[in-house]
Amino acid sequence: MQKQEILAQKIAEANLGGGQVRIEKQHQKGKLTARERVHLLLDPGSFEEIGALVTHRTHDFGMQDQLFYGDGVVTGHGTIGGRLVYVFAQDFTVFGGALSETHAEKICKVMDMAVKTGAPLLGLNDSGGARIQEGVRSLGGYADIFYRNVRASGVIPQLSAIMGPCAGGAVYSPAMTDFTVMVENTSYMFVTGPNVVKTVTNEEVSSEELGGASTHSTKSGVTHLTAANDVDCLNKLKTLLSYLPQNCQEKPADLPYHLGTEIREQLENLVPESANQPYDMRNVIEGIIDEGSFFEIHENYADNIVVGFARLAGKSIGIVANQPMSLAGVLDVESSKKAARFTRTCDCFNVPLLVLVDVPGFLPGTDQEWSGIITNGAKLLYALSEATVPRITVITRKAYGGAYDVMNSKHIGADLNFAWPTAEIAVMGAKGASEIIFRREIKAAEDPAAKLAEKEADYAEKFANPYRAAQRGFIDEVILPKETRRKLIRGFAVLEGKVVEGPKRKHGNIPL
Repeated sequence: MQKQEILAQKIAEANLGGGQVRIEKQHQKGKLTARERVHLLLDPGSFEEIGALVTHRTHDFGMQDQLFYGDGVVTGHGTIGGRLVYVFAQDFTVFGGALSETHAEKICKVMDMAVKTGAPLLGLNDSGGARIQEGVRSLGGYADIFYRNVRASGVIPQLSAIMGPCAGGAVYSPAMTDFTVMVENTSYMFVTGPNVVKTVTNEEVSSEELGGASTHSTKSGVTHLTAANDVDCLNKLKTLLSYLPQNCQEKPADLPYHLGTEIREQLENLVPESANQPYDMRNVIEGIIDEGSFFEIHENYADNIVVGFARLAGKSIGIVANQPMSLAGVLDVESSKKAARFTRTCDCFNVPLLVLVDVPGFLPGTDQEWSGIITNGAKLLYALSEATVPRITVITRKAYGGAYDVMNSKHIGADLNFAWPTAEIAVMGAKGASEIIFRREIKAAEDPAAKLAEKEADYAEKFANPYRAAQRGFIDEVILPKETRRKLIRGFAVLEGKVVEGPKRKHGNIPL
């Protein structure tokens, strides 16, 4: 009986983390405690903790007198919607969530178990960095985690929530996971903090400006999603997980769906008559997918391309779509990286890809060339060429130049390619092409402007339509917009059993 009482007391102390006073301070900042986060994330009563009684092994700097059960991180497994997941939640009330040798060992243990059992790993990050008192042992702990992030990459989904500070070496683990969610106003990520920045570069910057959720969701693209608070963050993790399978050997779960006519009349008039008038590609997406199922990724970053998950007849799909509302939908450095990363993530986890095309080309300019548009554009080309999941393309309007090739053309392995009657598939726009091809005739004409208009109309009739490409088999079918959803449902159903055996190799060498 005495041993049972001791055990109960130790578990109670572990559940309190660093103490009730620290927990109250955590709540005053609008943050939940580590255990509250875990219990809100998982199905009620499903959490099984691992390593609750672990303490650190440091005896320097008076640390032997500061022992807290769990050592600043809560680890274990449970279920989300009945699905097994592994989780770790750093506890900022214990040494600021700083990572120690034993802290890292606990995280590594659940990472290893997640890979062995083929279950997703969710990390709730809230840490001040390495525990200084432990020196190189804490740095070694980070490296142990990084190594496992890489070993697990593409094997199981790895989701990271940044729910407080994440600085120094701590940032690299979330950066190597599949998706990162940051909480607005209470979380930040940076390699070096404001004080170091000021010392080295003389710049005055706050933690929020340097590495807050807004900064990383709009400027750097480090975070895929932002959340208003801790509860919103945890809910977004659950939603994101619902579109993904348990591991790379499985497919995402289907939701019940009863097929109807699947005709969507609202798609008929979305593309304007003028080729220079923009429209919102999100309206096209909403007209195709199951109602309310679109879950956008990187919404505020590189907004000339739209990526995200959705459901089509209850099945999970990934969407990559040019956005005419921003920069006319051109591909540039940031949008190419964004789309390439999302494409590879979908391919890792057997999520079929739908590519919606309205692209006038790559963004010109010295800034783009000097920033590596060649290499970065090649990333998207490589990612789509490499992808073995079912891939379907719909060209809604422009598909010009090299961007036509890159955006999941038939030539790089797309399975089905459809085009709306409004599609324009050509090397370049009719005006620019006419100015080059008919330069001499236009210059010699009595009325150059009229001659240009005449030649432009001739070129558009011959090339600025989908029928030449369809004659060559580069487009499988020219379809009415309202029939798009029905065609896609049937197309993905036909491709469900697709198997591709690539060449034998260690791995490809994507242009990083």
